[in-house]
Amino acid sequence: MPFTPLHMGPGILLKALLQGSFSLMVFGWTQIVMDLQPLYVILSNTTRFELHGFSHTYLGATLLAVVSAVSGKYLSELALKLLTLSAANRRINIGWGIAFFSAVLGTYSHVVLDSIMHADIQPYFPFATGNHLLGWIDMTQLHEFCFYSGLVGGVIYCIVQIVRDLKETI
Repeated sequence: MPFTPLHMGPGILLKALLQGSFSLMVFGWTQIVMDLQPLYVILSNTTRFELHGFSHTYLGATLLAVVSAVSGKYLSELALKLLTLSAANRRINIGWGIAFFSAVLGTYSHVVLDSIMHADIQPYFPFATGNHLLGWIDMTQLHEFCFYSGLVGGVIYCIVQIVRDLKETI
């Protein structure tokens, strides 16, 4: 799958459904962290490493979820603070549970989505080889799923926010 943007579609849908129990910013950060290893391989133009390698296994995803949750919590809180400076210095705190939940959903969904389209991924390595998800659906369907889940999630999120605002004014 092209780097990170299409992975955000399911994340936007999760945010719409889970609202305050999910951090889209931490989820997005995990997408970037997951693709650092393939980016390194592409930029270094090396054949020594597989394109997706260990970072795209469930074991690697678990380790990257921990790194992403810890770093993503603080980076997201800082970004949210900077974005809400005009909101009377309101501090936004992302709980540790939400950070880890969002990071795990981010890394594992990344492995699942990439396993469907990349032949070099062995999601259960080192415990098992092979990739049972490869070709489960074709790439066009996968990209459409990611795009439309983001579109639907965006619509649901906006509707929920409008309803909340209406309730506050009543």
